[in-house]
Amino acid sequence: MVGKLKCLGCALFCTVLLAQGAHAENCRLSVSQPRIDYGVIRREALVESSTVTLATRTLQLNVLCVEPSMMALRFIGAADGQAFRFGRQGRLRLSLKHAQVDGRAVDWDLPGGGAAGQLLPGQVLTARVAGRPVTGQRLTAQVDIDTDLPAEALQVRSQTSLEGQGRFELVSPAVQLNR
Repeated sequence: MVGKLKCLGCALFCTVLLAQGAHAENCRLSVSQPRIDYGVIRREALVESSTVTLATRTLQLNVLCVEPSMMALRFIGAADGQAFRFGRQGRLRLSLKHAQVDGRAVDWDLPGGGAAGQLLPGQVLTARVAGRPVTGQRLTAQVDIDTDLPAEALQVRSQTSLEGQGRFELVSPAVQLNR
């Protein structure tokens, strides 16, 4: 398979686009990088495998509110089962880590269980301390983005761009938590 890929000598441009500057009531949400660029992926640099995992990318998410607010987040993007779509065949997973509200460490509550801090399609993560929803004026969190593609997605005849798009949303307590 590697020899077959080398003879075509093509490349993929991989990018994740994230919305910058979302608003909810009296709050402003921002991310440190609205665009994550994986750059050119040359097939000759890849090893033979059924899946290609791109390097984890990390960005900072910040929410700043005028008045104390409940901190609940979701990611809106094209869904693919328990992940978000990246290109036609790839998958994108987002995890929130090292979250703090007003300087205090918080945990994330996901309805129906799941990995702590993992943003799943159609789900909302609620910041909690000692099992109770927390309100505050400032939320900071690290967002890890993990992306993988099936090897056949790399079998292209010319330069091809792959994208995953979505946006973070601060959810008001009045919004239903499972959509």
